[in-house]
Amino acid sequence: MEERKLLRILGNKDVLALAFGAMIGWGWVVTTGLWITEAGSLGAILAFAIGGLLVVVVGLTYAELSSALPLAGGEHVYTYKAMGRTASFIATWAIILGYVSVVAFEAVALPTVFEYLIPDYSQGYLYTIAGWDVTATWAGVGILGSVLVAWINYRGIKLTTAITFILTLLILIAGLMLITGSTAGGNAQNMQPFFEKGIAGLLTVIIMTPFMFVGFDVIPQAAEEINLPQKKIGQLLIGSVILAVVWYVAVIFGVSRVLSPAEISESNLVTADAMAKAFGDSQMMGNLLVLGGIGGILTSWIGFYVGGSRAIYALARAGMLPKSLGELHPKYNTPHRAILLIGVFSTIAPLLGRPSLVWLVDAGGLGLVVAWLMVAISFIILRKKSPEMKRPFRLRGGTTIGWIAVVMSGGITILYMPGMPSALIWPYEWVIVGAWVILGIILYKFSIVKYGKAYSDEHMKKEIDRVA
Repeated sequence: MEERKLLRILGNKDVLALAFGAMIGWGWVVTTGLWITEAGSLGAILAFAIGGLLVVVVGLTYAELSSALPLAGGEHVYTYKAMGRTASFIATWAIILGYVSVVAFEAVALPTVFEYLIPDYSQGYLYTIAGWDVTATWAGVGILGSVLVAWINYRGIKLTTAITFILTLLILIAGLMLITGSTAGGNAQNMQPFFEKGIAGLLTVIIMTPFMFVGFDVIPQAAEEINLPQKKIGQLLIGSVILAVVWYVAVIFGVSRVLSPAEISESNLVTADAMAKAFGDSQMMGNLLVLGGIGGILTSWIGFYVGGSRAIYALARAGMLPKSLGELHPKYNTPHRAILLIGVFSTIAPLLGRPSLVWLVDAGGLGLVVAWLMVAISFIILRKKSPEMKRPFRLRGGTTIGWIAVVMSGGITILYMPGMPSALIWPYEWVIVGAWVILGIILYKFSIVKYGKAYSDEHMKKEIDRVA
């Protein structure tokens, strides 16, 4: 019986919408005010320029590797070929933490946005977490959204990308109206102070940027479902990153021009209030921005289900996670059990309340930069170890770009560590990271004992030879 495979059906617009929609998401709607408050208007723009530079450089290494090794799992394949089984698991498990954190973030963001559209809908007190009251209706909206998004992903990549493309157009319409309206209707006086809290403020925003830019790496995760020339995969990946950098900088610039620091500090949703003020205090325009934001929640939510489930699927196929997680649905050709597993995390998240938004951003961000660091290292190793490897999207400059990516991603990884002004918060964020590490060790050890190291090596060699 022939082995069931993922469907290779994604074209140019599908891939670009999947990556851009995943990267933009909801963060630009809900946390723009926080960025400006922490670092100042120009400080926030500078932080995103620095974070964007990191992501462009790391993205270039991904672009070469994803076009050379177009296999599901992305990081899993690159790090395996460069550094072996254990490094492959560490990198992939780290990126899955980032993906699951985004999925959980969106499950918490959805009920947060409803407070703008339906004030005081949060009813039915349950308990208090970190000083914030969790209610039945608030958590219920996040849980229902989680079930819906899991169902969309369960039903197949064709439905997933069709919905993502439509929602991405909605985001673009709302966002472009915000950017143009607030830029034209605002003034430079509102942008003061340009810098806030010095270096500490700048670093605080910089460590948030990996979480906001993650999404380009959904492309290599879904590589086996892309029906394009291998070189095109790398080009679309870099194109999506550049679009995201421009987007975030433009949103920060526009919002800071139209709202004063006092208005930003008093606002529950600064982008919606900026949109309303830019168009003559129009509540309707504010609601339009929120609808675009809901579209962003869904595109990001859907995209990271795709990325996370394909990463889990790749590890399971290689015998590094229980093999049942690598099974494809007989009708929809999706890694349905991996999708359901992510659905469990997503459904639990709203029960942690709104404070978990920041915990998930920071803890997930650490997982992302660790994976990016290991991919950059793999890029350098493979340039030396496998110079003959076919590279349809080959970077000029050799390993120089790889070393820049290593230094930048390694430097940002250090910013999360204890003693740094932007260190992860104890206990909440370190508990998330620690629990994920322990779960990974248990599953990895179990899988290696059950299936054997030889199984992983044989499977990976066969997969890499297939596209070499």
